[in-house]
Formats: sequence, C-alpha cells, structure tokens
Amino acid sequence: MPIDPYILLLLGTVGLAALFPARGPAADVASGASTAAVALLFFLYGARLSTREALDGLRHWRLHVTVLACTFLVFPLLGLAAHGLVPVILTHPLYQGLLFLTLVPSTVQSSIAFTSMARGNVPAAICAGSFSSLVGIVATPLLAASLLGGSGGGFSADSLLKIVLQLLVPFLAGQLLRRWIGGFVTRHKQVLGLVDRGSILLVVYTAFSAGMVQGIWHQVSPVRLGALAVVEAVILAVMLLLTWYGGKALGFGRADRIAIQFAGSKKSLAAGLPMASVLFGAQAALAVLPLMLFHQMQLIVCAVIAKRRAREAAAEVTAPQPAATTRTAVGTGTRSG
Repeated sequence: MPIDPYILLLLGTVGLAALFPARGPAADVASGASTAAVALLFFLYGARLSTREALDGLRHWRLHVTVLACTFLVFPLLGLAAHGLVPVILTHPLYQGLLFLTLVPSTVQSSIAFTSMARGNVPAAICAGSFSSLVGIVATPLLAASLLGGSGGGFSADSLLKIVLQLLVPFLAGQLLRRWIGGFVTRHKQVLGLVDRGSILLVVYTAFSAGMVQGIWHQVSPVRLGALAVVEAVILAVMLLLTWYGGKALGFGRADRIAIQFAGSKKSLAAGLPMASVLFGAQAALAVLPLMLFHQMQLIVCAVIAKRRAREAAAEVTAPQPAATTRTAVGTGTRSG
C-alpha cells in the first residue's frame, strides 16, 4: 500500500501549524507569501501546458468529454447527495469541504502514472488530465460560488475577482510567455516541481495556522473524521465502478477505459489546495481536510487497481493462441521442414 511521501510532509506541516501557528504580523506575512506562492504556482502551470498538444488531443474528444462529465458533473451530484448526511453524520463545515472536493479538477501526474502502469492509453490520460486542470481553473470557482454561495462559504463577486487575479491571470500570463520560457521550464522541471510543492506546503501552513488561532479544530472529533472517511470511500468506489463500466457501455476499448477510470475518478490536491485558500479564506483548514484524506485514499486504491489491470493485460498477452492459429503455425512449420 503506497503512502505518498508528500502526504507525510503535508501532515508534518499541519503539525507545525498546530504547535507554532502564525499569529499577528507573522500571520500577515504568511498570508502575503501564500498569495504570492499561489500566483506563482498557476503561472508555472500555464508555462508548462503545451497549447498545441492540448489542441491535438481534441481528436479524442469523446474520451475527454466523458472524463470532464465525471469530474464536473457526476462528482458534484454525489457531493450534493451527501447533504442528506448533515448533521447526523457530517458537520456542516466538513460537508462544505466534501462538496468542494467534488468540484476540484482531476489529477495529471498520478492519472498518467497509473494509466501507464495498467497499460492503458497514456496520451489520452495526459490530455484528459490537462483539459481537466485547464477547465477547472474556471469551472471549480464558478461551481463553488453556485453550490456553496448560500451555505456560509463566504463566496461573492469579490471572491471570484480574487480567483481571476490570483489563478486565472497568472495562468494566462504563463501561457503567453511559454514561447520564451517554456524551454527553461521543461529543462528545470524537477527544481520547479520543488517550488510547486513548497508553495502548497506554505498554503497548508497558512490555512491551518488560521484554523488553530480561531480554534476551529474543536469542531472536529475522531468519530466525525471516521465518518468522513467512510463517505469518501463510498464516493470513490462509485466513481471507480462508474468510470470502468460506464466506459464499456459507451463503447470504449480497454486502453481508453483505463484512462477514463484513472482520470475520471481522482481529484487534484495540487490544484484544490490553492483554490481553497482563496475561496474559503480563514475557513480553508476544514475545507481542505476532506481533499487531503481523499487524495491519499485514491492513491492507495488506484495503485491496487492499476497493478491488477497490468496483471490482466500480461495474462492476455501470454494466453495460448486460438486453435486455428495454432494449426496454421504447425502446418507452416511442417511445410518449412
């Protein structure tokens, strides 16, 4: 069972915020640095995404539409259905975080990795994850404003303006400058990956520090966290089954179904954390908790599934040939002798 080392870093950051939360002027500095880090993060996203590759991927439009529908339609519907669990099973703040989780775009890196491991359509997974991230920059804030606007989430026109300035504008700037800096970003992707992860750690520290100062953790009990884990496990199971068997019903081949399953059933921690910090402000700590939990859960479950798909593919390759083919081969061998 894989434990993502980055999750351990995130948990360590949460522990640091619990022991040494930023207060007063330090909190202002951390907040400003977090805002700048989020803008830098989405600028790098824009500089990395090849517009030409994304347009080329449109040729497989049915697969991409299927993944987008799973990510931004089916997932939110499951999130809305979970409202019936409030307040008996989930508290309202935890439900808000759960609903926000269902609005986040799909992953890119892990979708590609698991699709490759399972011997699926890797180019399709690359394009599907990229499209989802691109659409999510606009769709996630709009869906959040629509679905959470009347439930105390603090969404307003000002919140959407912050999203545009902190996420969309840097992303577009990265796209515009990609011609000049794209090569540099590609050559130094490992170093810039550390910048990505460091930025997210800063966002997490700032959000959880604010939560500690405001005492919001008294709202969460171990029983509630356990209930949240069960609810998320059910949602993940539904999406994994729906993407696999739904892909079959839509006529996709095995390789495409693998890409649909892994790209359509997962949510991006890297994209969701910065968005939550902008959308939820001081309440971001509880909002990102369901996302962090779901992220680790999806990695464990999808790793198991990917290995199983790989074994199935290997078994198909090594399976005995049909009798007719065998007879032809034997006959050919006899003639050659």
